[in-house]
Amino acid sequence: MDAMEPALYLIPVTLGETEVSRVLPSYNAEVIVQIKHFIVEEVRSARRFLKKVDRNIQIDDLAFYPMGKHASPELFASYLRPLEQGESVGVISEAGCPAVADPGADVVAIAQRKGLRVVPLVGPSSILLAVMASGFNGQSFAFNGYLPIEPGERTKRLKLLEQRVYAERQTQLFIETPYRNAKLFAEILRTCRPQTRLCVAAGLTCAEEFIRTRTVQEWKKHPLPDLSKIPAIWVIGN
Repeated sequence: MDAMEPALYLIPVTLGETEVSRVLPSYNAEVIVQIKHFIVEEVRSARRFLKKVDRNIQIDDLAFYPMGKHASPELFASYLRPLEQGESVGVISEAGCPAVADPGADVVAIAQRKGLRVVPLVGPSSILLAVMASGFNGQSFAFNGYLPIEPGERTKRLKLLEQRVYAERQTQLFIETPYRNAKLFAEILRTCRPQTRLCVAAGLTCAEEFIRTRTVQEWKKHPLPDLSKIPAIWVIGN
């Protein structure tokens, strides 16, 4: 690969312990080995991912800039100085595509305001994979992130999302911390209409992958597998 134009490269990672070659194109590796500066959600896992991409990569020669959950815009701006000086910078999330439900979005926003080149690379997105596999409307859908933790507020939000399913025929997606998956499942069965369809898409692209769409009424007759340690996307539609 010839020398590439300096840019902020958004580098997807595997969604779990999946072989890199199964979910990422070889072009990504060609880009990665030319980057010396990486803005990352967590340094240790980013280093491990880079070694999976190319075991010969010289990790100690690379610079890592942790995003953290509460990093300031000024700090993010400083992370982009190598790019402003003509060196490419990569952004690596913990799983899937950076800047989607991810603090990398703040880095990208700063780069766009500065007029810097931004290049998204191809890789797995649990959100799109769940929409694809759900059987629901793929022309209008919304990702809602985490629902409120407080039970009353969560119930209100679930009912609101269900109303959008019927009023707008808009597919609704949300997520939960894995150890609360069973509790969320029970609440969906209590709150949503019997005919509302629920897709549970867990462990996408991984050995433990589980994807199933049923009505709420049908789900009440089928126990959910143990998803207490498996990331899941929850999708409701009709």
